[in-house]
Amino acid sequence: MRSDNYFFEFELFARRGFAVLWLNARGCQGYGDPFCTAILGDWGGADWRDEQRALDHALAEIPQVDVERLAIAGGSYGGFQVTWAIGHTDRFRAAVADRSVVDKLGTFGSSDMGYLRAFEYGDAPPWDAPDRYLRQSPLMHIGGARTPTLVIHSAFDLRCPIDQGERLFAALAVQGVPCELLRFPNESHGLSRGGRPWHRVKRLEAYLEWFERWLEPTATGG
Repeated sequence: MRSDNYFFEFELFARRGFAVLWLNARGCQGYGDPFCTAILGDWGGADWRDEQRALDHALAEIPQVDVERLAIAGGSYGGFQVTWAIGHTDRFRAAVADRSVVDKLGTFGSSDMGYLRAFEYGDAPPWDAPDRYLRQSPLMHIGGARTPTLVIHSAFDLRCPIDQGERLFAALAVQGVPCELLRFPNESHGLSRGGRPWHRVKRLEAYLEWFERWLEPTATGG
């Protein structure tokens, strides 16, 4: 649905030798309203299953892709998907979680639109239905994560406040998971498209450095 848009990141990664898989999982547009709204109240459900099936299909169809050297990355809702993935599988050798949300309950009062998403939980606020919010919070599933993860977040992100990235980083660090936090000052949720040019360059360089560090055949993180 979005493949006619030019995404510089994907071209950059492909130019550096990475195979890039991008798909329309449920929650995307183009296949009708039921397909698009299937994730409401169920983030990490149908979308997660779609992504894993698509990856399995790509690996079966493209033998040049090394199943032992997979990475996952995404920003905003894609960042959520990354943090959900590393809490549910160890199939990825590296991950980049960019401007992600990890605690749905916490963002109810801190995000610029947090309380507006209560409709996904039957219009129930967190104090009436905490389990519904926590079940869809990647932080609640992060125990046992092992994927080396680069966390990227902007200090002035109002959609996914900075504490979301900091809490993800802390949760990984306390478990001994290789991780780094790249915190951009004076930037918003829209850093990747409207941030300061040198910050946008640094962000992409960080992606590549992390991938190349952990996806090398003999990568040890050194």
